Amino acid sequence: MKHDYDVIIIGAGMAGMYMLHKLREVGLSAKVFEAGHDVGGTWYWNRYPGARVDIESQEYSFSFSPELEEEWVWTERYASQPEILRYLNHVADRFDLRRDIQFNTRVKSASYDAANHLWRVDSEAGDSVHARFCVSATGCLSVPNEPNFPGQERFAGPTYHTGRWPHEGVDLSGKRVAIIGTGSSSIQSITEIAGQVGQLYVPAHPQFQRAGA
Repeated sequence: MKHDYDVIIIGAGMAGMYMLHKLREVGLSAKVFEAGHDVGGTWYWNRYPGARVDIESQEYSFSFSPELEEEWVWTERYASQPEILRYLNHVADRFDLRRDIQFNTRVKSASYDAANHLWRVDSEAGDSVHARFCVSATGCLSVPNEPNFPGQERFAGPTYHTGRWPHEGVDLSGKRVAIIGTGSSSIQSITEIAGQVGQLYVPAHPQFQRAGA
């Protein structure tokens, strides 16, 4: 049975971009399906206030190309989300990655045909392709954890999730804001918005955060 590509990659974040580049180097054909409108993965979706890397920027960048390392100069020791996304867009442009990435395409299923030794990958948009290999590069942060608290449907105000922050931003000036959770996303957000909001509430009640978080 004929296959469309050697490899199908799911996700165009840092791992998916690097996988595509390396597959090209060894002469394999590859196609990337990406649910977002552009490259970046976590750094495309997570645009909450204060989002930034938690290791030094240089250690977070690609090291497969000395030329890339030389030409990109980080402006901060711990880069913020906008700068990381600019960097990943630069990588996509420099290595012409987008020509093998299909954006706005969410994978619905991937099944292995043992008789023909091929993967069949179907998208929600109706695409159906066959490949010798299927690589999942969705990462561990691709599905936000949506809270489910009793009575939350009665809350009449706006709610936001750091994993699905509006790309156009949110004006919190003078607002009363409660933050659920005290993980890294929450801590980064708190330090960024504390000077903007009218009142900031970071509850320690178990309903608002997991024990030991």
